[in-house]
Amino acid sequence: MSDIAALDAVGQAELVRSGDVTPHELLDAAIKRIEQVNPQVNAVITTMYDEAAAQIEAGLPDGPFTGVPFLLKDGGAVGYAGTRLTSGSRYLLDNVSAEDGPLTRRYRAAGLVCSGKTNLPEFGLQPTTEPEAFGPTRNPWNPALTAGGSSGGAAAAVATRMVPMANASDSGGSIRIPASCCGVFGMKPTRLRIASARRHLGVSMRMAFLSENSITVSVRDSAALLDATAGPAPGDPFIAPRPERPYLEEVSRDPGRLRIVVSRRSPMGTPLDADTLAAVDDAARLCESLGHIVEEGVPTLDVGGLAGPFAAVSAGGLAWDIARLERSTGKPAVEELFEPATWELIQRGRSTTTSVSDFMDALAELQTLCDELAAFQAPYDLWLTPTTGSTPPPLGTFASTADDPTRGMRASAGFVAFTSLINVSGQPAMTVPLYWTDDGVPIGAHFVGPYGDEGMLFRLAAQLEQARPWAGRIPPLGVAA
Repeated sequence: MSDIAALDAVGQAELVRSGDVTPHELLDAAIKRIEQVNPQVNAVITTMYDEAAAQIEAGLPDGPFTGVPFLLKDGGAVGYAGTRLTSGSRYLLDNVSAEDGPLTRRYRAAGLVCSGKTNLPEFGLQPTTEPEAFGPTRNPWNPALTAGGSSGGAAAAVATRMVPMANASDSGGSIRIPASCCGVFGMKPTRLRIASARRHLGVSMRMAFLSENSITVSVRDSAALLDATAGPAPGDPFIAPRPERPYLEEVSRDPGRLRIVVSRRSPMGTPLDADTLAAVDDAARLCESLGHIVEEGVPTLDVGGLAGPFAAVSAGGLAWDIARLERSTGKPAVEELFEPATWELIQRGRSTTTSVSDFMDALAELQTLCDELAAFQAPYDLWLTPTTGSTPPPLGTFASTADDPTRGMRASAGFVAFTSLINVSGQPAMTVPLYWTDDGVPIGAHFVGPYGDEGMLFRLAAQLEQARPWAGRIPPLGVAA
């Protein structure tokens, strides 16, 4: 059992399938790892040990991950009946899910054992995980630094090997940013690759920006889990293009000779630090060594106007969500129950100046940016960029105050310069842990694929993983096998 932490989820499931270990033994081992590591990183904010044991006792389905412990992000489409669902907010500390969320049902059908919930910023609005309700998640490579956000708890839990993979979601980089900060693999699928869960999140945010998926140690885990969870739900208004074959099959296929455009400058004009440039240059050289064609280019985009439309859609979606929560819980949404930045966004969304016409104008402006980005990437197979605009900054860097509630949003603009564009375009993108600084901090390489084609990304990711394996790199606060 001491070697379990070294295995990915596919490997752990194989042990259960062969009878070498039982689901109860995997759960007990995961609990020991969580109890050992979590006090130092604060990744898991709700334990579900009894629920996990009961899930096993009731009988697990025969799925690709039968018996593997798994963590849910504490928000979005992954409610678990009878457990709290807070979205990282004081407003929802007493909120309990009446039923499993739609994505939770797919996880359980895959045989995963839901064992806890991970930390996130309030309503997932920041690229760092520092909610007032639960305190910060610390970077396991350097606890003074951010673990990223909004899926920072998930990334820290996977990086430290509490579990081999965990649920995550991404509306501006929230899978890729924390995966980069924590040195693990993160794939944001094509928009609506996984069913929309419209009842659980504002329609505007769901249709515009958000993708659900996971953070994993291995590429094959990410592919196999997407196979198990992808697909529309009845009534979904839009459906992502069908994949050519199962994603797990893509992992073993040759990617061929890809034409990759690499950007060493931010399309927003914000500066990139030396370590970030070193990381993207290193990834470009590795791709060239593998036979791919790499050339430099930066899209000519009117990204200066991105912040306004992005914030307008986000504010409208958040205000819509809060209004629904007020009706369903009977609890008034008042200022003292929210962080300053969140309350500012709610108020903006409620404002009569944010009219339906303004909202539609914002969507039209975002579509223009999508057209420009598609034209830039059309001659290439993939686009390589830094995942973040800098190395993981110290905790508190993106903090807002009551006197300056938008400070965090302004301070983080350069940090999310690359990832947020891809939430607007809806393309699949991944961050691959290929580079660590001299100080031992990871920086991921960000690859953007064609709309609807996660397969190309998985093929390249598997090739990169084989060329430069990362699974053996355990952070100082992690669990060594």
